[in-house]
Amino acid sequence: MLFARWVETPLGPMLALGDDAHVHLVEFAERRGLEREVQGLRKRLGAAVVPGATPALEVLERELADYFAGHAFAFTAPHALAGSEFQRAVWRELLRVPAGETRTYAEVARALGRPSSARAVARAVGANCLALVVPCHRVVGAGGALTGYAGGLARKRWLLEHERRALAR
Repeated sequence: MLFARWVETPLGPMLALGDDAHVHLVEFAERRGLEREVQGLRKRLGAAVVPGATPALEVLERELADYFAGHAFAFTAPHALAGSEFQRAVWRELLRVPAGETRTYAEVARALGRPSSARAVARAVGANCLALVVPCHRVVGAGGALTGYAGGLARKRWLLEHERRALAR
């Protein structure tokens, strides 16, 4: 079973899915491709989705509240990084980007030792289904341009500004 929770945030509702051990998905409700992500997750895990809570989802909900209150920007809720080896490497690299900072796709590719893989990094970032937990909003285009956020560029801008304001206090 995958249990589903709706989490209200200042940027709109988020859907969180988890099982007894991990959070598997956290996305803004109107994320492009959300239905496809949920169906793929159901198929991969052979699980039905039902309303409910798990300890991991409860931790996540508290941590999201702390994030939006500007108190903490790291997530400790156990989460599953389900993807290819390259995708998981990209997502682990994103976890190293401090709150309030950004990295370009090319910088992430160089950090992985694959400097010519910026486009593959962009695809891996786009495949992340753990919004905020794996901070894909901290990845920007060349020159710092805000690009490619499935939750919308206005949200990406807000999240980056929120982190910077909170850290400046």
